[in-house]
Amino acid sequence: MTLDTQISRRTFGKLAAAGVTAAFVGAPAIVRAQTAITFAVPNPSALTWLPYWVAVGEGYFEEEGLKPTLEAIDGSSAVLQAMSAGQAQIGAPGPGPVLGARARGVDVKFIYNLYPKSVFGLLVKEESEFKQPADLKGKVIGVGTADGAEVSFTRAIMTDLGMKEGTDYTFLPVGDGGTAAVAFLRDEVSCYAGAVSDAAILGARGLKLREITPEAYLGFFGNGIAMLESQMAATPDLAPKFGKALVRGTKFSIDPANKDKALAHCAVGNPQEGEDKDFAASLLTGVIHRMTPTDAFIAQGYGFQPAEHWQEIHDSAVASGALEKPLDDLAAVYTNEFVAGWNA
Repeated sequence: MTLDTQISRRTFGKLAAAGVTAAFVGAPAIVRAQTAITFAVPNPSALTWLPYWVAVGEGYFEEEGLKPTLEAIDGSSAVLQAMSAGQAQIGAPGPGPVLGARARGVDVKFIYNLYPKSVFGLLVKEESEFKQPADLKGKVIGVGTADGAEVSFTRAIMTDLGMKEGTDYTFLPVGDGGTAAVAFLRDEVSCYAGAVSDAAILGARGLKLREITPEAYLGFFGNGIAMLESQMAATPDLAPKFGKALVRGTKFSIDPANKDKALAHCAVGNPQEGEDKDFAASLLTGVIHRMTPTDAFIAQGYGFQPAEHWQEIHDSAVASGALEKPLDDLAAVYTNEFVAGWNA
């Protein structure tokens, strides 16, 4: 069993610089030492990557012949850079950054929809006057990183309201968890665009928050599993095996009888997160809810990506200016080819 390793922005910069050529051409990382692979994620929370840690703990990856190491780095863009630079064979970016990477010529492909319900939400203080996103005109919105998936998610909402970044509102990178709590307490931000794990952490820090995310945007799915197409060609069995282990981990996790074991597996990945039992249990419930497909798509199986949801995310990215122009082939950004096999 392997544990997660934190990479700072400075350390990652060295890795990216060493692989800068690969970042432009999308060169695959070769899986060496038999089955050892690196899985890059944009958030250090183990519970956010619940199926992974359960699959590790229950031996599902081992049964598939894989020996993964999880590397937590800063944001989806850093995850995509790690993949492009050959530092990770597989990663968990958000759909917005993936669209941007494809527009720049990176051969990344989204293969597994890990959060079919949006992992992000717009959070405000419970006592604040803000009732809906339109009330945030002229305000500062806190985000974890300047180029994370939460930025594209929030920008889409504000664009649909006719507001422009820099004119009608501004983003302020404030980190996640504790540092985001400090920004709230100092009134540096009026709202925070956070993941389900951030909401739980802020609540544990004593902040009473309300979510003002419009219902229509909860269908903007969150982070998922992605690979470079060149990596998929170099290691054709990786996606089928990795996804199958994740689906098994998900099915194990959603069984109430396995709650304690699931929490214990995640505590191995992030011991600090597991120290507060009530907090961990609350976060587990939230994560499972966001990872469970809606009734309209549950029959398709875990990992399935609705084409109409991709279209909505793409169109919002174009409208907001996150994408300069529509992609020529949106269908090339994602694939559902492995879903049936994962869920068999």
